[in-house]
Amino acid sequence: MIVTTQQLFKVAYGRFAVGAYNINNVEQTMGLFRGCFDSKAPFIIQISKGARSYTHKLMLEAIIRTADQVFPEAIYAVHLDHGDEATCMDCIASGFYSSVMIDASHDPFEKNVEITKRVVQAAHAKGISVEAELGMLGGVEEDIKVEDGNACLTDPAQAEEFFKLTGCDSLACAIGTSHGAFKFKGKQSLHFEIIEAIQQRCPGKPLVMHGSSSVPQEEVRRINAAGGQLAGAVGVDENEYLPAAKRGVTKINIDTDGRLVWTRVHREFFRDKPAEFDFRPPGKIFMAEYAKFIAHKNEKLGSAGTLDEVRAAVSKK
Repeated sequence: MIVTTQQLFKVAYGRFAVGAYNINNVEQTMGLFRGCFDSKAPFIIQISKGARSYTHKLMLEAIIRTADQVFPEAIYAVHLDHGDEATCMDCIASGFYSSVMIDASHDPFEKNVEITKRVVQAAHAKGISVEAELGMLGGVEEDIKVEDGNACLTDPAQAEEFFKLTGCDSLACAIGTSHGAFKFKGKQSLHFEIIEAIQQRCPGKPLVMHGSSSVPQEEVRRINAAGGQLAGAVGVDENEYLPAAKRGVTKINIDTDGRLVWTRVHREFFRDKPAEFDFRPPGKIFMAEYAKFIAHKNEKLGSAGTLDEVRAAVSKK
């Protein structure tokens, strides 16, 4: 059942985080639904601008509609990840999305406010919520690359002003993470003091953590043992997910980790079976492995086992 992002946030805020997982194909979709079904967790499907053009935007929507029939007990929202203004407007017009993210964080504050306000106005007119971004994460996301020297943490005072000026429903904050598989140099951690300061200034407002993959070192090791070259890849400590959720981080985005699972499965399969050319056997392995990965992440997010509670909440009129 597709629900609004806001319905999920009302149940989760201050208690647990909802996992937001990017998909690009049917194998990821099946693994995601299975993993969330097995762990009895609500979730958010994220479709990026790149994913919409990888095959065709209607193809992904059709896959999700079919998965909804295969897994009728699932409760989830459909979200546009890192959209520009034109993509947000297209998704709003489609009527398929629960929420959209407008990422104008690379523009000056005033321009970010101006663009976000236009998207909010169009989205709210159709009952769609809006996630915006303030501050800049380092790393690479789709076609956007931000060097470490240009990354900047979110200013809590600006966050409060931004919420008031734009009317956005949730805010993606720069709290020390970055996109991609190389998130940290040395042993670093989330900036919990920034999260706490934003929550104090913006009580009840859902915060979003991007670049949140943990980059499991066992996955990296196995990928490299099968011919990969991911030296130095390191991510967020997944034991910090729930403490962040208690401080208002209600949506946690996880994409890179899923790609690592896909890479590990396929590298090992074709290494061990070099004469094989059928893509379905490794695809089946990936769906099972991805489902286990998703269930594990939901446990760390605190969303596992909350499905019945969420169903009761979203069913209220």
